Amino acid sequence: MFFYAARQPILDANKNLFAYELLFRDSLENVFPEIDANEATSKLIEGQLNIGVEDFTGDKPAFINFTLDTLMKKYPSMLHQDHIVVEILETVQPGKKLLAECKLLKEAGYTIALDDYIHQTVWRHFYPYIDIIKIDFMETSYEQMEEVKIAIQDFPNIKLLAEKVETIEEFEKALELGFSYFQGYFFSKPEVVKSKALSPAQLTLAELLYETSKRDFDLGKITSVFERDVGLAYKLLRYANSAVFRRRAEIATIKQALMVLGITELKKFLSVLFAAQVGSEKPAELMKLSMTRARFAELIAQSHGTDSSTAFLTGMMSLIDAILDESVESVMKKLPLSEEIKEALINKKGVLADYVAIVICFEQANWGRADKLMDKLKLDKEKIPSLNHEALHWANAQMDALEVG
Repeated sequence: MFFYAARQPILDANKNLFAYELLFRDSLENVFPEIDANEATSKLIEGQLNIGVEDFTGDKPAFINFTLDTLMKKYPSMLHQDHIVVEILETVQPGKKLLAECKLLKEAGYTIALDDYIHQTVWRHFYPYIDIIKIDFMETSYEQMEEVKIAIQDFPNIKLLAEKVETIEEFEKALELGFSYFQGYFFSKPEVVKSKALSPAQLTLAELLYETSKRDFDLGKITSVFERDVGLAYKLLRYANSAVFRRRAEIATIKQALMVLGITELKKFLSVLFAAQVGSEKPAELMKLSMTRARFAELIAQSHGTDSSTAFLTGMMSLIDAILDESVESVMKKLPLSEEIKEALINKKGVLADYVAIVICFEQANWGRADKLMDKLKLDKEKIPSLNHEALHWANAQMDALEVG
């Protein structure tokens, strides 16, 4: 069995990661509303039991959708209360059976959320047991949001979550309206399109990216660049000695670290470090998303028999506009990258652009488009979901190794 799941980040008011929502399909053909919601929840629970919630969400809880039927069958109890948020689907009507299940879940220590909430006075009976109310920010008027705020004002236990927040302006408006949590990809869009110079440290990393992208790279020149930057040398040695590689003997010199890492791992290290440094004031989740895209694109390229290191760098740079708050076109003029990468990122053309498009489809649970792209590239559809899972796991490990976020 293969397992399709997308995770979508939920951030707090400071743009720190609060949780993920997990969205499930059992194949690329089974796209909602054709797949039964009970079956989707059942298979998501099965997948999490087999794989582990932590592999998808790290140390953050997972919002998982539940129907009344799956609640009454006690499916939430199959996962630890610290690992999930029980999200009651909007199709579930408030009634005595649901109220009884909410009471039991609250007594067991579970966090409960109402999905796509439409206000009805009957929900007041549920408020003592509800922790989070999710509101579709695109479909709900400001007047309706104010109505919800008034209804819950006697229940400080309830926090509001704005979902489908896609721009920084929407985030700021939701913040102004009193929302505590925010779901959507607003954090991965440029806040202000502007132009700014790269710092000397960032230019050094850009130089290294350029040197390692050459077909015949010069190890001596690369070593000398590291030797003139103490901070960069420290990070290289720390990374080469990290638990990611499980080295038996300690690596003590720059040249030794470069030799042991090899060109492929070195390219990864530099592109990750570059994105982390230029995006130091950005949400950590943006960095993790960049790293996940890079690794997933690399793995797709490997399975497709093309240059995986170029795919990695393309995936990493696919969010550079959000990281630098500058247009892709402007950033590409400053960076010494191949024309193939620039064509993929600026004009969305070529096989590299297709790899990135597949990655984004998995982020957004756009399985229909992912299916078409994989057909176009003749990729193994049963293999790709496991590559996504591997990329998520790798990104989590890299964040720890590089102390990013």
